[in-house]
Amino acid sequence: QVQLVESGGGLVQAGGSLRLSCAASGRTVGYFTMGWFRQAPGKEREFVGAITWPGGSTTYTDSVKGRFTISRDNAKNTVYLQMNSLKPEDTAVYYCARSTMGGIPTKISDYGYWGQGTQVTVSS
Repeated sequence: QVQLVESGGGLVQAGGSLRLSCAASGRTVGYFTMGWFRQAPGKEREFVGAITWPGGSTTYTDSVKGRFTISRDNAKNTVYLQMNSLKPEDTAVYYCARSTMGGIPTKISDYGYWGQGTQVTVSS
């Protein structure tokens, strides 16, 4: 069993930054791609980005490219999402997840373990 706990969310003004953390416990998340998703009110959960093990490759959805960066510390079993130049449209609950597929999957169904989410609110 894998437990994922996100932290670091909060309220920030547009243009500001936040760093989210996702701490894993239980079975190791090593050897698996880790992803970040988000869900805004009234919208479907969407892929934000992902990072392969041990961290050589990342991919991002177009709307966050150049602003968000995913990294991981495998020794600490922790994945990070650095978010810069935040916009009001980035407001959402952010979730981390561990994939069940190889490569860099982007579909929700390709991730088998999820955290509880952390709220990010960007004010204009």
